[in-house]
Amino acid sequence: QVQLVESGGGLVQPGGSLRLSCAASGNIANIYVMGWYRQAPGKQRELVATITSSSITTYSDSVKGRFTISRDNAKNTVYLQMNSLKPEDTAVYYCNAKKRTYSSGPYTQDWGQGTQVTVSS
Repeated sequence: QVQLVESGGGLVQPGGSLRLSCAASGNIANIYVMGWYRQAPGKQRELVATITSSSITTYSDSVKGRFTISRDNAKNTVYLQMNSLKPEDTAVYYCNAKKRTYSSGPYTQDWGQGTQVTVSS
């Protein structure tokens, strides 16, 4: 089991910035990808960004060019830097971690409890 603790959410004006953090603890060995997802009221949960153990990143088209995902292996922490925020970015943001014992093998995943991001004037 991996425990994920998120922080950094809050209220920000349109055009502003926030940085989310996700600290992983517990059985963190063999984590190969971590990511951020979000869910707005009345909508399905959607992928925002992912980062692999080799630091390969992917982004949703809706955030590409505005958000940056990164990781600090020494701190077992992943970050999401969010710039040029828009009201449509308002959602609960969830941290996710996937782990497996060997390449292309079975995997397990864990979720954080979510942190609220509200973009409003």
